[in-house]
Amino acid sequence: QVQLVESGGGLVQAGGSLRLSCGASGSIFSIDSMGWYRQAPGKQRELVAVLTGGGSANYADFVKGRFTISRDNAKNTVYLQMNSLKPEDTAVYYCRCVVGKKYIYWGQGTPVTVSS
Repeated sequence: QVQLVESGGGLVQAGGSLRLSCGASGSIFSIDSMGWYRQAPGKQRELVAVLTGGGSANYADFVKGRFTISRDNAKNTVYLQMNSLKPEDTAVYYCRCVVGKKYIYWGQGTPVTVSS
C-alpha cells in the first residue's frame, strides 16, 4: 500500500505560479513512476506530467515549457512547478504512482483555480 498526499493548490491570477507537492508513504521502495494528472469540471482526467523510474520526464503538450516535474527521493516527494498559469489550467490536480509495474495509487487531489 502507498499513501499519497498532495498540497500546494490554491487560487492564483493568470500568469502566476504555484508549486504542488505530493508526499508518498507506505511501500514506497517499489514505486516505479510518479506523476500528475488533472481533471477540470465536466472533463476527463488527463495526464499532465510523469517521471519514470529511470528519471525521464514526460509532459503533456499543453504544459510544455510552463510546468516542471521533479522528485526528491530523500523526502519521497514529487513536485509540480507550474509557471505562466492560464485560466484553462483550472482543475483538480491528482498525484499518481505506479508500484510494482501494476498497482496504481492516487492522491485525494488538490484544487487549482486560475483567475483571468
